Amino acid sequence: MDLNVHNLLLTQQTTLLDKLRRSDVLNHPGEKGDNSELNWLETIRDFLPSRYQVTKGQVIDSRGDRSEVIDVVIFDRQYCPLWFKDGDSHYIPAESVYAVFEAKQNLDKAHVEYASAKAASVRKLHRTSAQVVHAGGVVANPKPPLEIAAGILTTYSDWTPMFGDPLNKALGAATADGRIDLGCALEHGAFDVIDRDTDPVDLAISDPESALMFFLLRLFSRLQLMGTVPAIDMNAYAAALQRAQ
Repeated sequence: MDLNVHNLLLTQQTTLLDKLRRSDVLNHPGEKGDNSELNWLETIRDFLPSRYQVTKGQVIDSRGDRSEVIDVVIFDRQYCPLWFKDGDSHYIPAESVYAVFEAKQNLDKAHVEYASAKAASVRKLHRTSAQVVHAGGVVANPKPPLEIAAGILTTYSDWTPMFGDPLNKALGAATADGRIDLGCALEHGAFDVIDRDTDPVDLAISDPESALMFFLLRLFSRLQLMGTVPAIDMNAYAAALQRAQ
């Protein structure tokens, strides 16, 4: 029998939606949020190739600044092996980050603004870039920092229509650092921002039944286009130790 990729991905969507619906019946708001974050983390981690690391944590830079706590951070350790963990707290160097997402139960104006503020707290951080040594020599010009993607992940949308003017206005009102690129409301659909500079914002939108499949494939496509993160300048982080003495 032929393999049906469409049905495989829809099965994954049903599994995740069931988990998120179960978390909705929990009484404590903190427990709801924790379960939602965990389910999204597991789903994205299982879907992406192993070169992409996925965790919850804060993003830091060599100047001592840090982001707010981010629900889902997608990052790379190939050229950025600096990764700190203190108990349950993870600290990821800004140079290694590909994308950041906030996980909420519902999609509305307040949560889009919240995810936007979280994204801005990451994008404003200082990022270094060092030369890369390879078998043929040294790359002459260090790679510029990537355009970090950001988005919001929810179970459902509060808006009617689900992806109409209210969402468009919320996306268009975000600052450059706070822009939202992708979003998913599992019960109602997913969106990918094609052009933020148009009025209204140009969006690609999925059907409800293919929301997760659409989101994951669009996310992976964005990651592929980014290539590899730049090499971290370890001397910049070492300088922080010298200043601390």
